[in-house]
Amino acid sequence: MKFVVAAATAALLVASPATAEGDVEAGEKGFKKCKACHSVVNPDGDVLYKGGKTGPNLYGIVGRGVAAEDFKYGAGLLEAKEAGAVWTEEMLVAYVVDPKAWLKDNGYATKSKMSFKLKKGGEDVFAYLASLSPAMEAEEKSE
Repeated sequence: MKFVVAAATAALLVASPATAEGDVEAGEKGFKKCKACHSVVNPDGDVLYKGGKTGPNLYGIVGRGVAAEDFKYGAGLLEAKEAGAVWTEEMLVAYVVDPKAWLKDNGYATKSKMSFKLKKGGEDVFAYLASLSPAMEAEEKSE
């Protein structure tokens, strides 16, 4: 099952900022629910969205390997990392709806440190995070 998830994840890597399905503005509003635990800070230290540090920095999460950020992740996400899982739109949206269920459905340890569930608007939050991705930041600098 884990191999299937990794293979499907790799195939879905085409979910880039240009293909994000959600609304960026709605996603920025929706991300306010996430800011208690997460910030978005680029490698230069520029704070793109000030939030908490209870959760990992979400800069560049789009297309990034699961549990790739320097952070103390739970066992399930570490297993997903070992399987080569990559954050795609479909995967992130499913994860934020119910992290424990996503871990269980994909055959990973179900202990999750993320207790918050985003019942709707996951596509929008993904689009917002995609708009803050390294590729989008580089595009803005070149304009």
